[in-house]
Amino acid sequence: MTATAWQDRFFSSADGLRLHYRDYPAAAGRAPVLCLPGLSRNCRDFENIAPRIQRSRRVLSADLRGRGLSQYDPNWRNYHPGTYVADVVGLLADAAVERVIVLGTSLGGIVAMILAATNPELLAGVILNDVGPEVAPEGLKRISSYVGKAAPVSNWAEAVAQVRATYGLAWPDATEEDWLTLARRGYREVHGVPRLDMDPMIGEAVRAAPGGAAPDLWPLFAALRSIPVLALRGELSDVLSQATFDRMAQEKPDLERVTVQGRGHPPTLDEPECVRSIDTFLQGCG
Repeated sequence: MTATAWQDRFFSSADGLRLHYRDYPAAAGRAPVLCLPGLSRNCRDFENIAPRIQRSRRVLSADLRGRGLSQYDPNWRNYHPGTYVADVVGLLADAAVERVIVLGTSLGGIVAMILAATNPELLAGVILNDVGPEVAPEGLKRISSYVGKAAPVSNWAEAVAQVRATYGLAWPDATEEDWLTLARRGYREVHGVPRLDMDPMIGEAVRAAPGGAAPDLWPLFAALRSIPVLALRGELSDVLSQATFDRMAQEKPDLERVTVQGRGHPPTLDEPECVRSIDTFLQGCG
């Protein structure tokens, strides 16, 4: 098996859905890394960083329910972090893993914080990618305005244009090749036509939040007090504000922080700052 190979694995959630994750095997001995994607994203967002981590650790990269190769939930109200936490616990049991380092982008980081509060014994460390205990209202408003509402596209050029319209402010220096790569991570061909690789009803779950407001996650962040944490923030992020990023350091003095220049929400994890900081963090963790 080559160093960049992975295996597609499937397991059943507690409520009977068929869920998928990629398993990048490596020599045993160190805690594996579990990659959890953002709200509308999937395991392919980690296809660059996962093989790099795989040089020294096993990597598990999840498709949360309703994304990628995981089954859509017939009840959209189940698309919430509490359900995802239960699914992650099931994934770890399926993979026979007792302890992991979670690399969580946006929603994935929120799931990591809930795990710290409910299942701290599972965590050897956490990497938060552009997420914290508060979601800036402007970012929440922007996400709520588009998630699950994308018009169908008929070809890859239209898919690229749609991705650029959604993330253009976050990745201002992306090349045409970058945009196509990002599109192919977020869309999947169905009968030769790109289709957004997520259940559009995920958007309804977001918009159903009481008052349209994000919950207070500071009590969950406090559960990370004794767990090594690296926090990444896109310099241009409208989801993780600088004020929240600073308060995170006050609340957890040993927090490792890195600002990713020229990036909004979220960094793609192939930026030099991300690669260096993740390498260094993992060397000293678990």
